[in-house]
Amino acid sequence: MSAAHRPATPEPKHPQPAGAGLLFLREEEIRLAQDLMFFAYRDFTNAADVILDELGLGRAHHRALHFIGRNPGITVSDLLTLLRITKQSLARVLGALVTDGYVAQAPGSADRRQRLLSLTPAGAALERRLFERQRDRLAGAYREAGGPAVDGFRKVMRAIMNESARAYLDRAGTPPGRSDPP
Repeated sequence: MSAAHRPATPEPKHPQPAGAGLLFLREEEIRLAQDLMFFAYRDFTNAADVILDELGLGRAHHRALHFIGRNPGITVSDLLTLLRITKQSLARVLGALVTDGYVAQAPGSADRRQRLLSLTPAGAALERRLFERQRDRLAGAYREAGGPAVDGFRKVMRAIMNESARAYLDRAGTPPGRSDPP
């Protein structure tokens, strides 16, 4: 059979990436994204939960350690704003971290009523251990996904966050070697 008489073979169908060319995502795609978020959160936090459990601490303690470590000298008021928890909850978390020797409090220089928070050497070491567990998980995922996917991930995560969280990240600065906010 000559090429002119050969039946045309259909082009192979390659599915477009989820959401490509769509104005609105279908509900099932959104549900899949929700599943991905839930499973990723579970497994990402579990990497640190093992260490926290050994010390009788929880995720709220971890979040406080993280943001105090990232913002040495942060006020209790600013930490409340970042964590979006009640004063009572933060008092319980900080009380344990101070008692266990992970966080130090100092009065503010301009306003002595302010309490400025910083990690003690033990707190910095614990925060580092927790970070390393999660860093390894993120670094592996980043390597597997590749650069363009990491940039897309950051865009999606920023779009999910509220404006105050995006503003915090913008103020926190851009990591060395990057021209855009995280």
